[in-house]
Amino acid sequence: MKTKPTGLLFFPAFDWAISPTHPEREERLLYTRDQLFEEGIMDLPQIKEYKPNLAEARDIARVHFCVPDVAAQITEAHLISAGSTLVIADALMQGEIKNGFALVRPPGHHSMMVSHGNRGFCNINNEAIMIEYLRQKYKIKRLAVVDTDVHHGDGTQNIFWHDPEVLFISFHQDGRTLYPGTGFMDELGGPLAYGTNINIPLPPRTTDIGIHYVLEHLVMPVLKEYQPELIINSAGQDNHYTDPLADMRFSAQGYARLNEILAPDIAVLEGGYSVETALPYVNMGIIMAMAGIDYSHLREPDYDPARFKEQNLETIKKIVKTQLQAFQNREETVQKNRSRGQEFDTIYKNIYYDTDYISEDQTERLRLCPNCGGFRVILSSAQHRNGKYYDVYCISIPSYCCSDCHEQAVDMYQQMCGKGGYNFIYLQDRINDQHKSFDSKAEKETVL
Repeated sequence: MKTKPTGLLFFPAFDWAISPTHPEREERLLYTRDQLFEEGIMDLPQIKEYKPNLAEARDIARVHFCVPDVAAQITEAHLISAGSTLVIADALMQGEIKNGFALVRPPGHHSMMVSHGNRGFCNINNEAIMIEYLRQKYKIKRLAVVDTDVHHGDGTQNIFWHDPEVLFISFHQDGRTLYPGTGFMDELGGPLAYGTNINIPLPPRTTDIGIHYVLEHLVMPVLKEYQPELIINSAGQDNHYTDPLADMRFSAQGYARLNEILAPDIAVLEGGYSVETALPYVNMGIIMAMAGIDYSHLREPDYDPARFKEQNLETIKKIVKTQLQAFQNREETVQKNRSRGQEFDTIYKNIYYDTDYISEDQTERLRLCPNCGGFRVILSSAQHRNGKYYDVYCISIPSYCCSDCHEQAVDMYQQMCGKGGYNFIYLQDRINDQHKSFDSKAEKETVL
């Protein structure tokens, strides 16, 4: 029987950048493109190339509350980057490929459910958009995201914080030493999704040995127990030893081995800013591992294994033991949270958009439903770069919530539209795949 190929989609967005000298700029995938074509990867029978396509505004609104609207927060490059992940998702679900890698930019894993602007180089979250697309179109329910970027995937964590049907695992350089300063071990998920958010904050200068230990002794056992229908790799490549924005010691060979063990159904490119000395080799390693091509001779020109001694293994072993226990005891904690005797759980937070210099104040409330994961209400306020101040009210109904939560959330939206007091009231109804925005000043509702 002929083995299905690996799907590969390359969208470098050479017309998009934050600034000409910014790490996330046009040249970021230039050397990767050259190496892919020079090595003839696209011509191999193990590879099937796909062309980029645009996401629709409704695909974005299914995940994000973009303030004031989707068009204000994105460019065409964002639509293509997100849309290209949907192309790979369709190819996988329709049986054309065995797995797929979307080499796209702009990245997305720092973008949260509410989006007032760009933070961590991200406006919208590509993986989350793809996941909700898969759920809506193909009725996939249970998924896992393994984020291998050196920076904590705080946006993805935020979006799925209350979702027990999405397991989010992020290993990253310790947030005490690197942006965004989050991703600590006690960030284990919302009250009804506790234990399905697992962070592994690694000490600086962790090598292939330490990261592979985490993979084999924590990530893989958790995935085996959780049994997701699909595994998504949020494939950041800035753990590499030459990356200018971090201080880790991962190699291209290490990335390839990680991908071989993890065996993701879909990988989506995130960070990685060593344009010439890392990205071409890491991307090549991931592609070769996914396609089942021998990568044993893959090496960076300056790679010397004698330079990489793992000094952090005892610390890493303690992290692994603690997080594995938290995951295994998750159901007990969830049951305690269900029996609190209160209707809503409330969290107050301030979110800083480091690229756009926006400070957002947010109040998040989760209905502690006895029958499902509940629905989310977010009150958000921020002044944008154009000087306009927005005060918005957001209601998010997940795909797999009970009829009681669905009815209560819809009623809440209708009542808020009649009260005023907010610039916009948003309803994200994933059950009916309907996304509403009420402009209080114009007294006008927009439906996607």
